[in-house]
Amino acid sequence: MELDDILTRIESRLAALGISAHAASLAARKPDAIRNLKRAVRNGDRRGITTETLGALAPVLQTTAAWLLEGIGDPTPGSRVSVVGRIGAGAEISPEFEQIPPEGLYEIEVPFPIAGDAIAFQVEGDSMWPRYDPGDVIICRRDGTDASDVIGWEAAVRTADGKRYLKRVQRGAAAGTFDLESHNAAPIRGVRIEWAAEVQGVVRSGQWRRM
Repeated sequence: MELDDILTRIESRLAALGISAHAASLAARKPDAIRNLKRAVRNGDRRGITTETLGALAPVLQTTAAWLLEGIGDPTPGSRVSVVGRIGAGAEISPEFEQIPPEGLYEIEVPFPIAGDAIAFQVEGDSMWPRYDPGDVIICRRDGTDASDVIGWEAAVRTADGKRYLKRVQRGAAAGTFDLESHNAAPIRGVRIEWAAEVQGVVRSGQWRRM
């Protein structure tokens, strides 16, 4: 494993996406990953970088861990994912009224690799603007995670009263409750969350293709 080659590949993806090393590391929840790699290359430290860290960086850099590690394959392979419904960024979406077939509404092709259990939602409303626009598609994991694991992060959530939102999740005042924050709308406070999934990727409106 040649660290300088790995760093070169990481930096090429950063340049292609127009994001900083610090921003990418934060998004991967590895805040010092790229900085530490640069230091290791500069100092001739051969301890390397873990496959876990490369696996966390890969979706942020819209590539694969194998390409980051060894340059294997296309750095930006495309993938298909099912859009399984709409998600509210300002609008309230009640999934039980959407009449969604089991296979989802439709499939789209996205320009970066995604996990096998990935699903997608089309954004409705503008309370998360300028981070998200109506018509954007967000990618997340079907199984989701515990709501406490996404505190402080943007996530797709389904609340106990059956509504689906795209919000930043914060801990609520009462035990077991959460506050859902928007970028330009009042927060929704004290809700109970039945399902939550961190946003793994975003395809901007007009940049995804329906299959």
